[in-house]
Amino acid sequence: MTDVRFDNRVVLITGAGNGLGKSYALEMAKRGAKVVVNDLGGSAFGDGSDQSAADVVAEEIKSEGGNAVANYDSVVDGDKIVQCALDNFGQIDVLINNAGILRDKTFHKMTREDWDLIYDVHVKGAYAVTHAAWPHLRDQNYGRLIFTASAAGIYGNFGQTNYSMAKLALHGMSQTLALEGRGKNIFVNTIAPIAGSRLTETVMPKELVEALKPRFVMPLVLKLCDENSAETGGLYEVGAGWIGKVRWERTKGYAFSVSEGFSPEDVNEVWEQVIDFENSDHPASITDANKPLIKNLKS
Repeated sequence: MTDVRFDNRVVLITGAGNGLGKSYALEMAKRGAKVVVNDLGGSAFGDGSDQSAADVVAEEIKSEGGNAVANYDSVVDGDKIVQCALDNFGQIDVLINNAGILRDKTFHKMTREDWDLIYDVHVKGAYAVTHAAWPHLRDQNYGRLIFTASAAGIYGNFGQTNYSMAKLALHGMSQTLALEGRGKNIFVNTIAPIAGSRLTETVMPKELVEALKPRFVMPLVLKLCDENSAETGGLYEVGAGWIGKVRWERTKGYAFSVSEGFSPEDVNEVWEQVIDFENSDHPASITDANKPLIKNLKS
């Protein structure tokens, strides 16, 4: 069995002052990584800041003989966070976009602030840090990136319109970056984790939060960030010691004659075929997805 090591690798983890991010930081440092522990230190709802969150994790790493630096910038200032990695360690090899907050409300009660703040932290923040790191990863022909989605983004969840939007957006970003990065040895994946954290303690029973240890998610993240891993463009649900890969599924559908035309009544007539998943397809790319549509135009 080949050991998963990060010797001579610089790992930047956003939101690493607690929960999942802290778990990744501590384990990667044990395995030789130089770690940038980024955390603004705000609340689970995006309020305030506190440098101690990042400091505590960085000091724990150093006390155990590891190499780490604390960073307190907001993820929307991604260029500053990446510059911290370059200033302290001279490079960046692995980026884990982990930072996140919640502003849960039903849609009719949601304010513009609730929407914008979730977008800024999750989507704009992940974009800002990744965009700042991307040229360096391309230049060195190496990179491993993780985006953090959620089951809420995949399936929806009551009271989380803003959060669901942001989390599925991150997977879309990840899939395209996987295509653009493959030729430069930059592999990009998305996880949809469930773990006990400051966020989940606001929506889950205490006993479940305590049982869902972040360390049950950590092994998958390290595997995907390993230099020997060739996985890219994947979406993985993970938590409680369980790991599974998610893919899109689509019915065979029904092809109408575009030359003869068709009506809403015609759609009604074949509706059961349109929604029948018994013999489904699993398109793996936009080309795969469009093939039957283009074929129908030519038939």
